[in-house]
Amino acid sequence: MCGRIANTLPRDAMAGLFDAKPANRLPEVPNYNICPTTDIAVVFGNETGRNLVSMRWGFLPHWYKAMNDGPLLINARAETIAEKPAFRAACRTRRCLIPVTGFYEWKKDAEGKRWPHYFSGEGPLALAGIWQDWQQEGEVTRSCAIVTTSANDTMAPVHHRMPVIISEADWPLWLGEAGHGAARLMGPAPEGVLLRRAVHPRVNSNRASGSELIEPFDAP
Repeated sequence: MCGRIANTLPRDAMAGLFDAKPANRLPEVPNYNICPTTDIAVVFGNETGRNLVSMRWGFLPHWYKAMNDGPLLINARAETIAEKPAFRAACRTRRCLIPVTGFYEWKKDAEGKRWPHYFSGEGPLALAGIWQDWQQEGEVTRSCAIVTTSANDTMAPVHHRMPVIISEADWPLWLGEAGHGAARLMGPAPEGVLLRRAVHPRVNSNRASGSELIEPFDAP
């Protein structure tokens, strides 16, 4: 799964990188400890072009009566996304990109203690996502989930799943700008895309903040 991300990209830089029109209200950056149910920056396309907007991280199916009416859907498995009632329409017509500078995953030691690791790239990463508008009492909440797939060799020693990472050349296809065939993009990232390092367990707290969260740490 992917349950914690970091984004240090300035809003103007994100808009320029994705050639997207930025919304007036976007999440504050930098944020080294972004947790589910908070708002994150997301790129999606429509008839006017690409847009950089804020969305709730935690996909809300249209049948939910309240935000906590069912499981917290922060991830969507690539292998079943086209079949799951919550995701199948979104994966066809409402795909998005989620800009991050990195994400965290935890590895258990022999005693069951979880040690965090930080995964990043040579530059910003674009994670595959899907989104949905959820309406309650006339108010609309735009929500999203990160698409995950099986781990590559870099990720596998820490966790068996990883987010789908979309290369810049494939952004148009994932966003639906370049026709059909986005399903082929939902595999593990090629080796060499990700860098991995152990980081301090202070990131285990969802209240932790600051750049020290991504500093290397000598885990046992």
